[in-house]
Amino acid sequence: MNGLIRLEVLRVLRNRKFLFFSVIYPSVLFLLIAGTADPAATLGGTGLTLPAYMMVSMASFGALTAVLMGNSERIAKERENGWVRQLRLTPLPGRGYVLAKTAGAAVGALPAIVLVFVVAAVVKDVRLDAWQWLALTAAIWAGSLVFAALGVAIGYAATGDAVRPVTMIVYFGLSLLGGLWMPTTTFPRWLQDLAAWLPTHAYAALGRAIEQQHAPGVRDVAVLLVFLVLFTGCAARLYRKDTSQA
Repeated sequence: MNGLIRLEVLRVLRNRKFLFFSVIYPSVLFLLIAGTADPAATLGGTGLTLPAYMMVSMASFGALTAVLMGNSERIAKERENGWVRQLRLTPLPGRGYVLAKTAGAAVGALPAIVLVFVVAAVVKDVRLDAWQWLALTAAIWAGSLVFAALGVAIGYAATGDAVRPVTMIVYFGLSLLGGLWMPTTTFPRWLQDLAAWLPTHAYAALGRAIEQQHAPGVRDVAVLLVFLVLFTGCAARLYRKDTSQA
């Protein structure tokens, strides 16, 4: 299992296109959105400047890209080309395959988070205490497991041809409606109410609570835990179904 994990990590690091979209793309979006923002002006009701607010959004977006896009497409294509079936002939347990995919995606998520933080600090002069930087990194990285489970579920639910459009719809829908591209305060009231129950909204809210030096909201933590259980349960069920049909 350790050998497969190392292989998956190396595959992620060698995939330049994947690294661009998961690591560099979020930082570019951050600069486009917050590049001309007044560093002293705060967003109403948050006490955060736009750069600080969008820093968490884009770091979360980068982690989401790495674990969701990476897992779903690779798993679906490997099921289709027979690689997963070949692995079942080895002593590797099924959980080892899923763990290797999650580990590889997590490796791609961490540099995406860190690069957004570096760009925000250097270009837009975002300043936090040392413990906040560490807590933000840990919270966003750990929270990405929710979407890693979703990526596994999509990878087992969709075919190789359908996985990309399905993943893109989920990916852009969660990013946009969850407020990762723009503050949800710009949404109509009914859409704000809907967004508050999405995992992406709760995910970014964890980071903003750390920036504001507050404890995470109980509802946000509960939403993430519920979706983690839901996505993990779906992934396990689809994996068992795929195994029984092999």
